[in-house]
Amino acid sequence: MSLPIPKKVPEKGFYYHYKHDPTKGVRDYAYEVVAVGFHTEDDARTGEEHFLIYRPLYEASVYVASKDLGIPCYDARPLAMWMEDVTKDGKTFPRFQKISDAETIAELKKISTEMYS
Repeated sequence: MSLPIPKKVPEKGFYYHYKHDPTKGVRDYAYEVVAVGFHTEDDARTGEEHFLIYRPLYEASVYVASKDLGIPCYDARPLAMWMEDVTKDGKTFPRFQKISDAETIAELKKISTEMYS
């Protein structure tokens, strides 16, 4: 069986979920994209052939699970869902937005290292 290759994937790096509130700090709804996962069975539901593998940069349940289990744990979301736009209050925008500000990226890299090393 040959695994289908996704047509588009996000770049590795740091992203904010659309619910990010800058007044709550740099970590609020901040995530680090680490990989793309492939569903290895023939019976994957349409849109769930690929997953985005990422981790939160705040103390979400997957972070707690990593500490409790003693092994790395990650969030996984269907890639198509990660890449889609959402509409809220009549406005349409990406569900996740790549962070491009160098100072914010430096701060999130430090947070990632502290949380997951």
